[in-house]
Amino acid sequence: MISRNQATLALAVALLVLPCALLAQDTGAGSRTTRPFAAVDTMTGLVTVNVQEFASIPDVAGAAARMMLLVDEPRTRRLFVNDMRGPIYSVSYDGKTVVPYIDINDSTWGVNVNSQGRERGMQSFAFHPQFGQAGAPGYGKFYTWSDSRNNQVPADFLPLGSTNTHHTVLHEWTARNAAAATYDGGPPRELLRFQQPYANHNGGMAAFNPLARPGTADFGLLYLGIADGGSGGDPQNHAQNLSNGFGKIFRIDPLDRTSRNGKYGVPPSNPFADGHVPDALPEIYAYGVRNPQRFGWDPANGTMFFSDIGQNLIEEIGIVTAGANLGWNVWEGSYRYAGRGGVDPADFRGDSTMSYPVVEWLHGDPLFLSQTAVTGVHVVRGNNSIPALRNKVLFGDNPSGEVFYFDADKLPRGKSDGIHRILFRLDGSQPKKLLTLIQEKNTQQGKQQANRADMRLGAAVDGRVFLLNKYDGTIRVITR
Repeated sequence: MISRNQATLALAVALLVLPCALLAQDTGAGSRTTRPFAAVDTMTGLVTVNVQEFASIPDVAGAAARMMLLVDEPRTRRLFVNDMRGPIYSVSYDGKTVVPYIDINDSTWGVNVNSQGRERGMQSFAFHPQFGQAGAPGYGKFYTWSDSRNNQVPADFLPLGSTNTHHTVLHEWTARNAAAATYDGGPPRELLRFQQPYANHNGGMAAFNPLARPGTADFGLLYLGIADGGSGGDPQNHAQNLSNGFGKIFRIDPLDRTSRNGKYGVPPSNPFADGHVPDALPEIYAYGVRNPQRFGWDPANGTMFFSDIGQNLIEEIGIVTAGANLGWNVWEGSYRYAGRGGVDPADFRGDSTMSYPVVEWLHGDPLFLSQTAVTGVHVVRGNNSIPALRNKVLFGDNPSGEVFYFDADKLPRGKSDGIHRILFRLDGSQPKKLLTLIQEKNTQQGKQQANRADMRLGAAVDGRVFLLNKYDGTIRVITR
């Protein structure tokens, strides 16, 4: 049931969206267009949920924490949150205790995090599923996927061309005591390294499939999101090139040593590991991605969703399967990519071999800021979850902080039709968007109000969903 306040707010936004929706209808078959489908419907299915402030992450040099990821480590009963500039903090389950766990940018470690601009820094981190299991091969081990200033050493994966702005590096860290308040291990071990040709589109997410159980084929395998190398339009055509590592999702065994550099393993179940496609990299799990910032698994059926930031037109959420071609840069979303001029509206999902998005939206939609970049993805299941969001797939727009859902059991088939908006109520206030909550917090902090959110989602094993951002240092939790 939508309240009167919700309906009023939704109607106001819908009136703003209407001109964009009309423009979307004005396209000619076979021509280029920048309006292939209607804007997001902000009224239908609108949901308001309660939020509370959960924890505060410290500023660095007077600037708010650039939070990227929240990870639950259930064996040690702690949440972990990173700042893109290098620190990782542990957070107690009640949010009352925040402790610096490690700063990977400390000169002790030699990682030399490159955190210049919005897109570079510590992209992600992941705890081995055996991190807290004493005596297991993965005990005490976690992994960081970060951009580095140290780009004068040989890289394992090279772009087509000789440019070298920085490197993106996967490191393995080993704590002596997994339950220690702060990291007590030695320097990290390097597993693999990418030479980046441009400053944008770097690493994405690093994660283990949380549904995989010991003894199953996916247990202990690390998934890595790797962008197309940057610039715009994938000028080197990396993403469709199976002999090149850029524009891919890798799956590796960090505890094995069967790779070409002898520092990690290649699972024999990977789709190209058997050599049936000449020159295809065996690390590849899926390909044809532009900037795969986040992915997550559906606890009910194991479906792997991912978010891929678009070129200058379409943002998308899709499904990853072994060996899938996810389209880029032949396709942008469900439409054939036609360069900076747009897409071809006459060729909707015109290649049956491609894996097309579940939902997608249009740049220029009045709901968003001048920039838009998809983020997410979290699937809400279980009786301990938020009832209004149960059986929903959550995702959002990074700059604006807008948060959405679609039905996990009735998946849409592309376009913006299945996207529904979520608003937030803090302490009984009127429903608001996340950016408004951030701006109000900035005022309380005596800081200038942020003009964007840079939002991310996080989740705990008990079903709680968290909202992160880069402008007020506050972690918020969605409550029942």
